[in-house]
Amino acid sequence: MKLAVLQTAGPADPDPKAALDLLEARAAEAAGQGARLLVAPELFLTGYNIGERAWDLAEPADGPSAGRAAAIAAAHGLALLYGFPERTPEGIYNAALFVDSDGRRACYRKAHLFGAEEKRLFRPGDARPTLLEVGGLKVAPLICYDVEFPEAVRWAAEAGAQLVAVPTALMEPMAFVAETLVPARAYENGVFVAYANRAGREGDLTYVGRSSIAAPDGALLAAAGAEEEALLVAELDWAGHAATRAANPYHADRRRDLYP
Repeated sequence: MKLAVLQTAGPADPDPKAALDLLEARAAEAAGQGARLLVAPELFLTGYNIGERAWDLAEPADGPSAGRAAAIAAAHGLALLYGFPERTPEGIYNAALFVDSDGRRACYRKAHLFGAEEKRLFRPGDARPTLLEVGGLKVAPLICYDVEFPEAVRWAAEAGAQLVAVPTALMEPMAFVAETLVPARAYENGVFVAYANRAGREGDLTYVGRSSIAAPDGALLAAAGAEEEALLVAELDWAGHAATRAANPYHADRRRDLYP
């Protein structure tokens, strides 16, 4: 399966329509290169560093923006995964919406909220991700800080995920997460990891960029720089990494009696 990852600059002003316009343009470009899934950053629809405006701009998972995203997916014949603030009766969540060209939808809510500001604005998700099938691969969505917890990725891998897709908004000074931790998560679990970050500045935050697609052997199949917008596309060959998984039998050798 071909996978696309979008790295984009933080918006000057929160504008879901402009974000969807960009998503449509990049979806067309990704589909033109044969991609079956396009992953966009955390809170892509509104911007990440927007404070209380997240409450005003939040939408239900079946809201108007989701409807347009579904139309984009159908028009270009691929699936989309992008971040947005989800409105519910009990509050708002930092969420990621999956839509595909067949009309399937799934919403994942960030379980591990990062820092005081996220905890002030959002409710934490309380469910593990639903595994999604795209192009013959099983995909588990996580959001940013979630991937920094080894338990989250290990659970996904042992549940059958072959690709962990991570919309993110990683800022300075934490570039080591993108550079070191993301390929390590791929290697230690024998899965692909797609990491879709922001670049540039948004308010008082500077994002580190460095979006990537990591293979089960820890190698980067595609990677972006620190500052530019980018569309990464890579072929995910699950069968081609069978030898890698056999050579790194962490799942088989883990002491489940000590670490259930």
